[in-house]
Amino acid sequence: MTPPDTERRHKPFVPEGMQMSEFTMRALFIGLVMTIVLGAANAYLGLRAGQTIAATYPAAVIGMAVLRAFKGSILEENIARTAGSIGESVAAGAIFTVPAFVIAKVWPSFSPADAYWKSTVLMTTGGVLGVLFCSLVRRVLVEDPELPFPESVAAGEIHKAGQRGAHGAKYLFWNMGFGGLVYMLSALGLFATDRNFSVAVGELGKSKLRLSTGGGQALGVGGISTWSGPTISPAYFGVGYIIGPELASINFSGSVLAWGLLIPLLVYFLGPELQTLLPPEATADSGAWGGLATGVWRFIVRPIAVGGMLFGSIYTLFRMRKALTEGLLRAFAEFRGTVSPGQATRTERYMSSKVVLWLIFVVFLFMIGLYTYFSGHVTSGIVAAVVMLVVGFFFATVSGYLVGVIGSSNNPISGLTLSTIIVAALLMLALGVSGTGGVLAVLGVAAVVCVSSAVAGELLQDFKVGYILGGTPRSIQIVELIAVIAASLVMYFPLMVLDRGMGGFGSVKLPAPQAGLMAYLAQGIVGGEMAWPLVMVGVLMGFALVLVRVKSPMLVAIGMYLPLGTVFAIFVGGMMRWVTDTLSQRRGHNAAQRARVDNVGVLAASGMIAGEALLGLVTATFNFLEKPLPQLFASPSYWVGLAVMALISSVLVKYPLSSAGSPDEPAPPTAMM
Repeated sequence: MTPPDTERRHKPFVPEGMQMSEFTMRALFIGLVMTIVLGAANAYLGLRAGQTIAATYPAAVIGMAVLRAFKGSILEENIARTAGSIGESVAAGAIFTVPAFVIAKVWPSFSPADAYWKSTVLMTTGGVLGVLFCSLVRRVLVEDPELPFPESVAAGEIHKAGQRGAHGAKYLFWNMGFGGLVYMLSALGLFATDRNFSVAVGELGKSKLRLSTGGGQALGVGGISTWSGPTISPAYFGVGYIIGPELASINFSGSVLAWGLLIPLLVYFLGPELQTLLPPEATADSGAWGGLATGVWRFIVRPIAVGGMLFGSIYTLFRMRKALTEGLLRAFAEFRGTVSPGQATRTERYMSSKVVLWLIFVVFLFMIGLYTYFSGHVTSGIVAAVVMLVVGFFFATVSGYLVGVIGSSNNPISGLTLSTIIVAALLMLALGVSGTGGVLAVLGVAAVVCVSSAVAGELLQDFKVGYILGGTPRSIQIVELIAVIAASLVMYFPLMVLDRGMGGFGSVKLPAPQAGLMAYLAQGIVGGEMAWPLVMVGVLMGFALVLVRVKSPMLVAIGMYLPLGTVFAIFVGGMMRWVTDTLSQRRGHNAAQRARVDNVGVLAASGMIAGEALLGLVTATFNFLEKPLPQLFASPSYWVGLAVMALISSVLVKYPLSSAGSPDEPAPPTAMM
């Protein structure tokens, strides 16, 4: 592929011939600190809520604010943001897959002796491969004029805006403190974050209902279902605010379907018979009917949700079939290109494709050994490594292309990984590999592919920002390699702290939905334990949702899979965003004012997410050290929690609206969207 003519060549913000500091130790250090902190915060959020928030914008704002004090250049800011944002991708890949080894019980425990080196090797390998795979398709995707790269353009505008971006840091930091304070007060027992409300009947078959708020204890001789109020969580409200009312409502519809239809019907018509159908632990946690409803959700509704998520991922890939084909064709076109990496201009210097290919080959040989160790069979190890290489490159290319179309925040990494799980599991089954070795090999492939795809998408986004600003591609590649290795070396520790300090992976406080799904599929296909009838019900449900044109069947299924309180809180956050947008329209704000309202609102929500996430890690650390925080009240009130929710709502509504400014002021960059 030949470079465009000089007359038609893209003109970066920093001219190619201008000399400017870029790859400096201070920029790298700031970026590495951010990548560890933001990665740990996203690990917390993803394990609890099943979602992560792109770190590009917080990293851009924080990096710019810090480097401005040292009179750093815009290219230094870009390097700091590049390094700072990649930790979120490593965390996303890790939380989607690494806990699955523990949930599937193929690792004895998640202690350092059993899990540190395995987790680190998988994350490092996936991260390095993501950088290498993306490097092969960088030019053809970054320079494609038909790819809008919405988040890359927005991040570039943050850097260009300079003073406005630094000014925005106060919204982020102030709300980090506010979110952290609210979470810490809840951890100290000032108010309760959850409350169950159960609807019960005196006898099965009777229509008379009474409402009990016993918090999940025994309800007498009969019952229908147990509902939970929204979890009082600044992070969950912030997630709902960022994704908006439409997606939050679709997500919540899954909980309504589960707790308002499926569970009541099953409990009402089957009643005591369910206690003989469900495992003994289904009713062990609480009273008869409260525990029974929870057991129905865990052992019947969740497998149905698995089928819905499976169909949702397949449908997502089907809708993007043209993008997938184009991504592959462009990747092969890049392989056949004859671009020289040693051009004189700064913006044309990048790593040689030959070096990249040799590094991929070395990693491939290493993976053969690792997968052979996991599966216990040389042939299985070779097959698993080949699957990882082919599928990994395919999905890394797809991930990069999708980022160019919709941005990294909406990149369906979990859907791509689900497809990898199925392919690898069926191949292991065909080779006769079953049991623990087969599950280990399948999850090992999925972990590497998941981290690789997440990192490749984020790196391509960073390449595009560098392309816009005039950064050096080779510097970005080297920084990314350093950052993914650094993030991989330390990411195990926040995962370990959360696992031990919050009840373990797969618990109510740490549901790890994607990892649970990965473990379920790997065990089910390889071990022959799949509840296929329930899964097929979920697949058909997903098909029905497509027929009625539901925007995202995957979100509906996730709403069924996650705890009700979590999804309810995300829905409330979406409603906060709806109220803000509605009031902004009623006040007659013009486009510039609405952009300011949106920017401040999303920055405030992001700050609350980061604040709770960081303080959540602190409290989890105290629990890990067996020094739990003191409790102010033995029986904290949920009603006080609702008052706190109202305060959070006031902040997320009034604060952005008060920042609308004058109609005559120019619109800020729409980066926070």
